[in-house]
Amino acid sequence: MRAKEFKFDIDQQSIITPELMKQHKQSETEGTDKSDLSERILDLMLILQMTQQSFIKKEPTGQIVHQLVLRLHELRSRCSPDTWQHLLPVAQSHPVAEFLLTDPFTRWSFQKPRGYSGDAGLLDLLYKHPSIKHLIDESSPLGQEIYAYTSDSSSCVAVRERRMILAELVDATASKVENAEILAVACGHLREAELSHSYADGKLKRWVALDQDTQSLATVAANHVGTAIDAMAGSVAGLIRRSYALGQFDLAYAAGLYDYLPKHVSIRLNQRLMELVKPGGEFLFANFSTEVVPDGYMETFMNWPLILRSEQDMWDIVNGSVDRNHVEAEVFFGENRHIIYAKIKKLS
Repeated sequence: MRAKEFKFDIDQQSIITPELMKQHKQSETEGTDKSDLSERILDLMLILQMTQQSFIKKEPTGQIVHQLVLRLHELRSRCSPDTWQHLLPVAQSHPVAEFLLTDPFTRWSFQKPRGYSGDAGLLDLLYKHPSIKHLIDESSPLGQEIYAYTSDSSSCVAVRERRMILAELVDATASKVENAEILAVACGHLREAELSHSYADGKLKRWVALDQDTQSLATVAANHVGTAIDAMAGSVAGLIRRSYALGQFDLAYAAGLYDYLPKHVSIRLNQRLMELVKPGGEFLFANFSTEVVPDGYMETFMNWPLILRSEQDMWDIVNGSVDRNHVEAEVFFGENRHIIYAKIKKLS
């Protein structure tokens, strides 16, 4: 069943909170089948109790978490969206969470120190970036063992690949266009810049790093003083309202933002961003796909709600955003199909 379009206004800072995402998820169905809910709660409790007992028995940690991820994924696939939303607090309040939250990655996502999902600190944990080594070192042996599994889960592998894809896209643009101009929307800590050869070689004219999170922007500014990178405060709402004098770009991209944006907002944002792309330039956006395996774990113990999209969902956004007579467009998956990409080239 296709979700009903959820009408909500992006707040002034575009901060994606679990409460906002819960509103979106609750709009997907008309109501809950109480009989089905009772049955699924029993299924969930069995999964959680088995996992708890495995931790108590000190079975191999990676094996415990792997089985939990697979079981939650399978359970989520059998639930209606509304039933699944009712299961989230049941899982989060179960005593097994005490074991799982020793993992710094799971704990950061669940606690949301910056107040919203998918922040740059979380991505640094996912990237295994040197800046977060102290968080790992300060964790318990169990927490480090769980992190060894969660940080190498299929979804994390896909996001690390996404970082490389972005860096390669910047470099490809710089190889085609002299003094290329780049726009990164919801840039986080812009860690892809650390992998970009064209940036390291000083071949870019400017790389605007736009984000609503001032902490992220402070990190970007501190790490890239005196370079082509320009850290700029900005939000989805501000972009849509044309609140910023940005000029135009040879490449614009948004990597982790669309996982939280309903279709109608995604289309409006695409339309605006395509205005910022020069003729011959490209725009890329990415989304976690409906094939994500750790989805159940991410939404329960990590409290990381997502809008997952299929290939058709991505094409629906593309086709709602542009006149296909004036662009070339493609939709493609990353290697393990956990992230799906759409790239649009402006012809005129």
